[in-house]
Amino acid sequence: MTRVVLVTGAASGNGKAIASRFLRDGERVVAIDLSMESLDQTMEDSWEQFADSVLCVAANVSSEEDTQKYVDAALNKWGRIDVLVNNAGITGNQSAMELHITPAEEFDKVMAVNVRGIFLGCKAVLPHMLERNSGHIVNIASVAGIVAFPKRAAYSISKGAVTQLTKSVAADYAAAGIRCNAVCPGLIDTPLIRWRLEKPDLREELLARIPQKDVGSVDDVAGTVAFLAGPDASYFNGSCVVMDGAYTAI
Repeated sequence: MTRVVLVTGAASGNGKAIASRFLRDGERVVAIDLSMESLDQTMEDSWEQFADSVLCVAANVSSEEDTQKYVDAALNKWGRIDVLVNNAGITGNQSAMELHITPAEEFDKVMAVNVRGIFLGCKAVLPHMLERNSGHIVNIASVAGIVAFPKRAAYSISKGAVTQLTKSVAADYAAAGIRCNAVCPGLIDTPLIRWRLEKPDLREELLARIPQKDVGSVDDVAGTVAFLAGPDASYFNGSCVVMDGAYTAI
């Protein structure tokens, strides 16, 4: 049976690749992003051939009302939710560096999207998954949730919270047939960091920290998410899957 997959932050980067992967696999996708304009552009550029299988919803994931809106939209359209991919996330602006100089309001913004957004998404879909005794949740964390990124305190703290949230959901709902796992990517070639990769000196500095001497692609992330949400990962639950070119191995 064709599944219904919800993907937040779906208009670009990892989220776009994840949504595109599920569409190519024949699934129905609810694509959620802050901007309907961005979603419309992505639909025009990449998803036109899948138009009957995509529902675009503009929503702020840190808003409980908006979260319920995209969940209700999925249920009203297709009557089920099989997979939730909590991908939306932010790093914080240039003031969100070492803890003692990070403004409290910027810390709150990062936590609102990266932690509250995932909490609200899980909270909203779990009752439906409990009714069906089935469901898969995949949270996009980061290697920053395992080893802290220097001068990115708020981001590192938020991603550490995501790994624990993932384990908590798995522990509480595994017996009900629900799986919850996290993907912890390292350096991935997304629009957010591409400008650094295009500068030879910055690229060299970044790659010097990665034993594999390369960066990952958004398709690498999408493939990992598809695996975790699929039948071959049936005994993965509460796992935080690291994909980082051996960055955290040393």
